[in-house]
Amino acid sequence: MTDATDDEQDGPTLPPARRSWALIVLGIVAVAALAFAIGRFTAFGTVAEPAPNAADIGFARDMQVHHAQAVEMAMDIYRATDDDELRILSYDIATGQSAQKGEMYDWLAQWGEPQSGGPLMQWMSAADGHAHGGDDGAQQTDAELQEAMGMATPAQLDDLRAATGTAGDCLFLSLMTRHHQGAVQMVDAVLELGSKQNVQHTAAAMKQTQTAEIDAMASLQARLRCG
Repeated sequence: MTDATDDEQDGPTLPPARRSWALIVLGIVAVAALAFAIGRFTAFGTVAEPAPNAADIGFARDMQVHHAQAVEMAMDIYRATDDDELRILSYDIATGQSAQKGEMYDWLAQWGEPQSGGPLMQWMSAADGHAHGGDDGAQQTDAELQEAMGMATPAQLDDLRAATGTAGDCLFLSLMTRHHQGAVQMVDAVLELGSKQNVQHTAAAMKQTQTAEIDAMASLQARLRCG
């Protein structure tokens, strides 16, 4: 009786064609398993971007209103002043805030939110030290809220357009300094309350720029001897 061959002892073997197909199937299964593992790892390692909250949305709306007036005032003095340093500063304010205004418009469009809605600064009510309202809790008028935001009144804007020379320069510097101070309060509130990373980044840059411009305007006021 003859001994069994090595192949017979190890068990039946698949024909070459079936062996190739089996290897292909095993390869597909292995790739699928690897893809699944990578997907699971990625899912666990990725933090979903939060949706915009009321502070993000309110800031984008109200700061557009705020920036629009700053651009208007800056362009008025840019055309009127003979002071080269003030012309440069006003140009920087107008172009910088125009760009930021467009960026905030785009945020709201991407979020599917209307460009306006709700009382001014209502979103700030939860921020420490930045709530706006009457002492008795009464709702403020739009004019009162705009004043709290540091915005110029229509009468002040008329005065700015009518003023000339150093008097006009000094009026602009006074109005814009207060305007910037109101913006910094809004920025501080959204830095405390907001949820979107891009809003936080832009707001922080905005605060840095406007704080530096407040210092520059104080220097100009000193040079021009504004009262």
